[in-house]
Amino acid sequence: MHMRRTGAVLSVAALAAGLTACGGDDQTYATVLEKVQGANTIVVGTKWDQPSLGLKMGAEPEGFDVDVAKALVKELAGGKEVEIEWKESASSNREPFLQNGTVDMVVATYSITEERKGKVTFGGPYVIAHQDVMVRKDDTSINSPQELKGKKICKAAGSNSYKRITEGPPDGELNIDATTVDAANYSECVQKLTGSNLDAVTTDDLILAGFAKQAGGNFKVLGQGFTDEKYGVGLKKGDTKTCEAVNTAVKKLWDNGTMKQLLDKWFGGIQGLKLSEAAPPAEGCS
Repeated sequence: MHMRRTGAVLSVAALAAGLTACGGDDQTYATVLEKVQGANTIVVGTKWDQPSLGLKMGAEPEGFDVDVAKALVKELAGGKEVEIEWKESASSNREPFLQNGTVDMVVATYSITEERKGKVTFGGPYVIAHQDVMVRKDDTSINSPQELKGKKICKAAGSNSYKRITEGPPDGELNIDATTVDAANYSECVQKLTGSNLDAVTTDDLILAGFAKQAGGNFKVLGQGFTDEKYGVGLKKGDTKTCEAVNTAVKKLWDNGTMKQLLDKWFGGIQGLKLSEAAPPAEGCS
C-alpha cells in the first residue's frame, strides 16, 4: 500500500514538473487547465504541413485543427484571451513532446488508439475522420482500398495508417500485400505521389481532402472510408482534470455550432467527403 501511495505522489509530481517549463512561465502548474487559467501563454503542438488542418502560413499555422485548438483554449480559459505558442508536432514526436513538456497539448490529427492511451491522456474526440485512399487523377487501376494489392503506398513516420492496409486485426484492417515506401510526413508522401514514386497515399480522409484541394485537381480521393479515426486532444499522461474540461468544451463547441462552422470553413464542398454532423461520444479520461 505504501509503495502504491508513493508512486501516485511521484506521478503527480512528474506531471507538475512537466508543466513548468512550457511557454516561458516560471510558475508551476499541476495541470494544463490550471496553466490555461493562470498563465499568459500556452504551448500547443499541431501539424505545419497538412493543408486545411495545420499548415504553416507566415508567422502561424492555419487550418481546422488550429482553429479547434484556439476555440478549446478559450473555453478552458473561461473566455479569457490566452496567447498560444505554436509548436510543430509531427506524427513521430507527439508523444515525446507531451512527455518531456515541450508542449502542453497536441491538436494534430491525433487518432485515439489503445496503444497511444498507454502513453497519453486524450480529451475528446472532437471529430471523427475515416481512412481513405488518394491516387493520381488519371489512375483508373485503383478504385477501392482492396485494389492496393501489389501497389506502392506511403508509410509516413509515426503514423499507423499503413498498417490498416498491410496488416489484419487487431492493429490492422485489410491485410493486403502492398509495398510500403518510407516518408518523413504526409507532405513528402504527396510529393512522392506527384513524382510517380507511389501509387497511392492512404490515411484519414480529412488529411487527404486538404492535400487534394491544395493540388487543384491533380489527385482524387476514392471516397470509401473504411475506419473510424477519432481525433483527440493529446495531454500528458495522467492529466485527467484537463481531459474532463476538454470534453465539456468539445460538447459545447458542437452544441453552439462552432465545430460545424469550422468543418464547413475548411472542408465544405469537397466531393466524396462525409463530414461529422454531431459530437462524437467522449472516450473517457484515463
